[in-house]
Amino acid sequence: MFEFTGKVAVITGAASGFGRAFAEKGAALGMKLVLADVNPEALAQTVDALRAGGAEAIGVPTDVASATQVEALAQAALTAFGKVHLLFNNAGVGSGGFLWESSVNDWAWVFGVNVMGVAHGVRVFTPIMLAQNEPAHIVNTASVAGLLSPPAMGIYNASKHAVVSLTETLYHDLQLAQAAQVAQAAEVGQPGRRAGADGLAGAPGALVSCSLLCPAFVPTGIANAERARPATLRNDSGPTRSQIAAGKQLQRAVQSGKLSAADVADITFEAIAARRFYIITHPGIMATVELRHEDIEHLRNPTDPMSLKPEVKNAG
Repeated sequence: MFEFTGKVAVITGAASGFGRAFAEKGAALGMKLVLADVNPEALAQTVDALRAGGAEAIGVPTDVASATQVEALAQAALTAFGKVHLLFNNAGVGSGGFLWESSVNDWAWVFGVNVMGVAHGVRVFTPIMLAQNEPAHIVNTASVAGLLSPPAMGIYNASKHAVVSLTETLYHDLQLAQAAQVAQAAEVGQPGRRAGADGLAGAPGALVSCSLLCPAFVPTGIANAERARPATLRNDSGPTRSQIAAGKQLQRAVQSGKLSAADVADITFEAIAARRFYIITHPGIMATVELRHEDIEHLRNPTDPMSLKPEVKNAG
């Protein structure tokens, strides 16, 4: 079991939605918190609220699309607390509409945050965790949109599919790297890392592992992400009809979510404690995921997931 009390958690997108819920859950478990968000005012309010409740927390304004800012975030965490045990690569944004109506700026913005934000977090924090020789864990927030391909969500879908593949590969890479470390230590006669002492899955001594979080739509601020778009990546022209329709559909889906962000945080921390890789918050969606896999296996044309069960229409 992964122990949380007294450990250090770094959370991106921490000022709202899942990120704030992760921070509140971590504080309740006695963790030390390093919170990052692109909105400095909302971030300061979140930090103040957590400190008022007795949590040890610092805030580091961060645009995760920037490699240097993520590097500065890691340095701030080490300066404040010395180590990092839990990383939530959680910051995310969305953009809808027909693919051919999406601008270069749309692609750059969504992929910069959703994909490169995760990539920067993995690149910067994984070596820190591996060097600590202590249990550590990375949670990358994808979406069921990374397991399906709903229409009029092309950029978002593509970014979340990228996070799914990135995180699955990260799992394998961590297993291979740590197995090699154990073998190398054995060759030179050094004590190997603990093998299974903490109930860790995978290769013997794999102290650092990861999870893939794939939630469906939950009432969060994702539908209002446009407010955080950098001025340099805003579009000169107004939204198209398909983009307006997609935005309205997203608003309805988000508001109809039956689980809260706090519910998702509870599910996620339970999965981390058990070192479970796939975190599916809405298991009813899995029948549709299986159908997509069957379409591929049988070389069928893709089934529109939005045309199926009602709960699929609330997936995101």
